[in-house]
Amino acid sequence: MKLLRTHHVAIICSDYRVSKRFYIETLGLAVVREVHRPERGSYKLDLAVGDGTQVELFSFPDPPRRPSCPEARGLRHLAFEVADVDQAADELRANGVAVEPVRIDEHTGKRFTFFADPDGLPLELYER
Repeated sequence: MKLLRTHHVAIICSDYRVSKRFYIETLGLAVVREVHRPERGSYKLDLAVGDGTQVELFSFPDPPRRPSCPEARGLRHLAFEVADVDQAADELRANGVAVEPVRIDEHTGKRFTFFADPDGLPLELYER
């Protein structure tokens, strides 16, 4: 088996409207498709990242809270590559998003920072 690339990352949100706005308007992801699943009381929104990777945004009635952040078992964080981490962080701040100070990866020398989505999911900007 040869894995070709990451196809998608799935995120369950607590407030679909708020998260949908955040991922589309604040992060600039493009809508691929949106499906309402009335039998599950759920929406599924497929969003495209520039390289073709997708973020699947789900809503479910009363999803359980994340047990801790960010060291809970499972997905620790989702990282997006950007050309200029300072510029991207400034755009987030201009949209009212709190962004941590930029750090340098001690192993690669690359610059990165963290911020959170509306549910507190840790997201990372990693400079190309």
